[in-house]
Amino acid sequence: MSKNFSFIQPLLKPWQTLTAFMVVGVIVLGLGAGKSIHTSLFSIQPAYAQRITPGDVWQEVYQQLPDLPRENKYISKENGKVAESNTLVNRLIRYHIYTKGRAPIYRLDWKLTLADYLGANEIMYDASYPGNDSLRENPIEGDRKAITRLTRSQRNALVQVLVNIFNPTQDTQSPSPNTAPSPNTSTTPQPPQRGGAELLK
Repeated sequence: MSKNFSFIQPLLKPWQTLTAFMVVGVIVLGLGAGKSIHTSLFSIQPAYAQRITPGDVWQEVYQQLPDLPRENKYISKENGKVAESNTLVNRLIRYHIYTKGRAPIYRLDWKLTLADYLGANEIMYDASYPGNDSLRENPIEGDRKAITRLTRSQRNALVQVLVNIFNPTQDTQSPSPNTAPSPNTSTTPQPPQRGGAELLK
């Protein structure tokens, strides 16, 4: 019996080898893709942290949105003076980038952060909130109240300004309302074009 089926063994080995290569290839590609996704997701933060510091950004935000609350009356633990540069926006940016590890270039990520402040997303913890270690009073509750008092349009404006600052190359211009529709655009139904089967008649 083994003699009758001995010719199958040489045929099976290449298929087994091919199958093994395919399995290994899928695993390697999967690991490589996972690594590249992991790298691309988590390498955003250091790249932006090197180019733009939160200290630079919060000042620019207040220049563009001067009506935003500053919440900067807290006393520094280090020198006992008012920490005027420790503002609401400064802490919001540090919470977003360093505490939560979210990318600063996407509107959705900033909206998730604001949802944290509004109590509609993830839980915010006192111990890890920016300013807890450097200010005599933890500013988390005051900051959450300040964000809650903002109108929806103020929150949207804040998100847009942050995205524009962190990602200045992104095209954020909306289409002009004066743009006329293309002359070829028509809302009336057009008869079907003749072709294909019609040509065969």
